[in-house]
This record gives sequence, C-alpha cells and structure tokens, in this order.
Amino acid sequence: MAPDADAARSAKRADPFAPLTSEMLAVADGHELYVESVGRSDGIPAVYLHGGPGSGCQPDHRRLFDPERFCAVLFDQRGCGRSRPKGGREANTLPHLIADLEAIREKFGFERWMVVGGSWGATLALAYAEAHPERVSGIVLRATFLGTRAEVEAGFTVRLPQFYPALNEDFLSVLPPEERKRPVEAYWRRILDADPAVHGPAARAWHDTERTLSEHKPARTRIDVASLNSTGPLPATPFMEAHYFSNDSFMTPDQLLQNAGRLAGIHGIIIQGRYDLLCPPEISQALAKVWPGSEIRVVEEAGHSLYDPGVRDAVMRAIADLASGTPR
Repeated sequence: MAPDADAARSAKRADPFAPLTSEMLAVADGHELYVESVGRSDGIPAVYLHGGPGSGCQPDHRRLFDPERFCAVLFDQRGCGRSRPKGGREANTLPHLIADLEAIREKFGFERWMVVGGSWGATLALAYAEAHPERVSGIVLRATFLGTRAEVEAGFTVRLPQFYPALNEDFLSVLPPEERKRPVEAYWRRILDADPAVHGPAARAWHDTERTLSEHKPARTRIDVASLNSTGPLPATPFMEAHYFSNDSFMTPDQLLQNAGRLAGIHGIIIQGRYDLLCPPEISQALAKVWPGSEIRVVEEAGHSLYDPGVRDAVMRAIADLASGTPR
C-alpha cells in the first residue's frame, strides 16, 4: 500500500469525518476545483453545495452526513476557497458550475446522488437538478434562494431598513448621495471596480451588512465605518456575489420556478428559518407550490444561518430522512 494511502486510512480511523480523498480537479477554462469526499466509499452518494457565491466548503460541513451511511462529496466552486484561480470570475457562470457538478459526479462514478445546499447552494442545487433531474436522488435545501435580483434588493432595501434602521444608515453612508436611490446596484458597481480605494470599502460594508442580516441574533448591528478603508485582507464573497447578482445569476427571469416541473418525481425537504431576512418563508412557499415532491420544515427562532439554533440539526435530520425514504 502506498504511504499516502496508509496515512489516509490512519486518519480515517482517528476521525470518521476525515476526507477519504482530496484533490485538485482540472475542469474547463483553466479552472481547478478543490474536491474532497468523506464517509465510506460504498456509501449513499451525496454532494454538498456551499453558499455565497464565493465562500467555500468547511470541515464542519462534512459532519452533516453520517459517515457510516454516506459517501459525500464537498468542493469549492470556481474561484472559491482552495480552488484556482482564487477569485477567478472569467468563465464563471451558473452553467459552468452545473457542468462542473457533472464532471465531479462522473469522476466518482455515481449514477445518481443526493444534492444538498443552502442559500446560494440552494440556487445551484435547484439549477443543477432542473438541468439533470435523472441524476438526482433527492434534494435538501436550506434558506431557499432563487437567485433573483428582486430577492437581493428586498433584503437590502426593504428588510434592512425595517429591522436595522441604524445599520441601513451606515450602509447608505458609504455611497455618495446621488447613488443612494439604487444602493444595491451602486454597491455592485463599486465592488467590481478595479480601484481598491473604491471596491475595498464597498466590499467590507456589504459583507458586514449581509452578516448581520444572516444571523437571528447578530453580534454586531452597525458597520464600523472608520475601518472600511483598512489595508487588511478583503472578504471574498462580495466580489463573487456582485459578479453573479449583477448578471441575474446567469439565469432567465424566474428560471427556477418556471422550470420546477422538471423536479417531478424528486423528493425534496426545504429547511426554512422562520425569521430569515435574506431568504424569507415566502420564497420556500413559492417553490413548494410548483414542486409537488417537496415539503417545508420550519425552524422557529432561527434566521438564515446554518448555525442559528436548530437549523443544523434540521438539515442533518432531513438528509437522514431522505436517505431512509422516510419524509415527515
């Protein structure tokens, strides 16, 4: 046995959530994806789709899957996390991500797999399942996001001032007065501007505001405006979000709802935080109305985050229920 295989097996015995495999997978257009698998090689096939767009898979995401039952694949999407080129937005669209998923599935030799994703990961999960329904055994969504400009604008221009009026004033203060009537588009333009003096403050302000909106009980509810011109590292997600959202997530209007009929025969469980300010219950309800094979499970006292109380456990139960064929 090769030494690296010995090391992997030893790590697996010590930690059941240690990766079975990990590699950089070359895909089209010069991109390389970080891909790992966890669990057992002959387990139930599943794939986890991280959010953002622009974040990456984390070690704790492995723990959503029972290692005695699943062979779960996690990967960093184009330009995200450990994938290369880091932050790369060229040849980075929703159709590219769907093609990458097929390349990963084929590499592992899975005929079908369970698709799990939250927020932007839910967008990608739905888009992939509608493009390749024959390859999907079941879907678990958290914080359903349909990838539309209207959803983003509602979060940042309606619910932000309703729930956090002082934070909204901070958010708008980053923009010159003439840009405050359409703040979301102004932020996207600034974040994608090549000048660090322009994109730096905008990226930090967007990131901090979005974090507050994503947590049911956020630790901070104001922007430290004085720190926005810091020379420190910039958050990654605002750049990929601005790239995708300013291009309508590279979808036609209401694409995911219009094509939901393609999900017929696929069972899905939708985990919904009651007080999610970014992906509110009305979005899950709209999806469930056009997807007969779906059910919504509401987590009370929770918002958008996977780590709000009860959300992570609900996702794990949903994954286990789908694998057992025992929806509620």
